[in-house]
Amino acid sequence: MDSPAINKAIAAAGETGGGTVYFPAGTFLAGSIHLKSNIALYLDQGSTILASDDPAAYDQAEPNEWDKLQDFGHSHFHNSLIWGEGLENISILGTGRIYGKGLVRNTSKPVGNKAIALKLCRNVTLKDFSVLMGGWFAILATGVDNLTIDNLKIDTNRDGMDIDSCRHVHVSNCSVNSPYDDGICLKSDYALGFARATEDVTITNSLVSGYDNGTFLDGTYQKKQVYNNAGQNAGPTGRVKFGTESNGGFKNITISNVVFDYCRGLALETVDGGLLEDVTISNVTMRDIFNSPIFLRLGARMRAPEGTSVGALRRINISNFVVYNADPRYGSIISGIPGHDIEDVRLNNIRIYYQGGGTKAQADLVLLENETAYPEPRMFGDIPAYGFFVRHVKGLEMNDVQVSVMKDDMRPAVILSDVHGAEFNNLKAQHASGVPLMILKNVTDFSAHNSQGIAETVLPEVKLKEVQ
Repeated sequence: MDSPAINKAIAAAGETGGGTVYFPAGTFLAGSIHLKSNIALYLDQGSTILASDDPAAYDQAEPNEWDKLQDFGHSHFHNSLIWGEGLENISILGTGRIYGKGLVRNTSKPVGNKAIALKLCRNVTLKDFSVLMGGWFAILATGVDNLTIDNLKIDTNRDGMDIDSCRHVHVSNCSVNSPYDDGICLKSDYALGFARATEDVTITNSLVSGYDNGTFLDGTYQKKQVYNNAGQNAGPTGRVKFGTESNGGFKNITISNVVFDYCRGLALETVDGGLLEDVTISNVTMRDIFNSPIFLRLGARMRAPEGTSVGALRRINISNFVVYNADPRYGSIISGIPGHDIEDVRLNNIRIYYQGGGTKAQADLVLLENETAYPEPRMFGDIPAYGFFVRHVKGLEMNDVQVSVMKDDMRPAVILSDVHGAEFNNLKAQHASGVPLMILKNVTDFSAHNSQGIAETVLPEVKLKEVQ
C-alpha cells in the first residue's frame, strides 16, 4: 500500500512551499491521496496509480447537511482516490494512468467511489493522463474556479467528468468513453450549501463515446449492447449534458468541435430552479445516436430548497450539426412546461439523418407533460414527430435545417405545440406520401420562407393546422 508514502511526500513538498511529487514507471497501490496547495502530481509514462479495493484504505465520507438535495456521490468528496478541498494552485500532470480498479460506481457504503474529487479549489490543471474505470465519477469538480482540463483520455464505468458549480473552466482535446453514464457533464447542485452557477465554460476539440468499458483505451472500440432494468436495449450513454443537477444554473458556455460516437445526443436540462442561458454550440458531428440528437428541457423536478421557483432556459444558439443514424423513437425535443416557456432558440445549418420507420400509431400519440419527472428523452415515450417535437417555446428560429429518414416514416417531420414566434428559413424535411410535413397546434406568429414543399407562409395565429 503506497498511499501513506505518497501522502508523506505531498506533505513534505507542502512544508517547503510546494513542488512536484513524481511517479516513475511502475504501479502504485493506493487509497485516499490528500492533495495540498501548490502541489503537482506528475505521472510519468508507464506509471499507474491503482485504486485499492480495501475500504479501510479510504477516508470516510464527510458529513453534508444538504445531502438530500443531490446524489450521495455529489454530496461527499473525501471518500475518493485523490481529493482536495479549499486548495489553490494544484495540478495532476503527465502521461501515466489512474486505474480505479477498486472504486465502486454506486454505493453509500464507506468505500472509495471517485477517482478525483475537488471541492472549493482554484487554479487547477488536469493534463495528459488517462483514467480507466473512474468509479462513480472519474472527475468531480465542485465549486472549482480557473479549472483547465486538457488532453485527458477517460474510459470509465460511470460519468467521465462532472463540472459542478464551477467558474472559468476550459475543457479541450479530451476523449471520454462512458457507456453507462454521461461523458462530459455540467452540473450545479446544492452540495456546497448554496446555489452556485456553472459559468464561463469552454469545451472544445473533444470526443464522447459509449464503447464497451476498456475498449477505448485498448483501441478495439467494441460496441456492446446496453440494456436497462426492463431488458430493453437502452443504448450507451456517453454524450455531453447539462444537468440533471441544476439548482444553480448554467451561464456563458460555448461548446465547439465535438464528436459524438455510439452514444446519446446533446442534452441541455434545467429542472431544479436554475437559469440555463447564453449558450453557443457549434461544429458537432454525431453518429449512431441512441436517443434525441438535440434535447432541451425546462422542467419542475425541483430538487432544491423549499420555495425555489421554476428556472428558465433561454438564448441558445446551436449551429453546424451533422447527425447520422439517429434513434427513430425520439426525434429532437425542445420542451418547456405549461406557464414556463423555453425562450430564444436558434438552430442553424443542421443535418439529421434518422433511422425512420415510425408508424401511424406513433404519429397519433399524445404526450404527457411529465413536469416533475427526471429529464431524459424517454420520459415522454415515443415521439409523434420523427424530426423535431417543440412544445412550450417562445422564440424559435430554424435556418437551413434538413431532416430525413432512411426508411419511410408515417410521422410528420415537425410538430409545434404552444409555440409563440416560430420562423423557418430553408427547411428541408422528407415526409411520406399522405403524411403532413408539419403540424401546428396553438401557434402564434409562425412563418416559413424558402422551404421545400411549403408555400411562403405567415400565420398570426393558428389553433390546429397541417402543413403539407
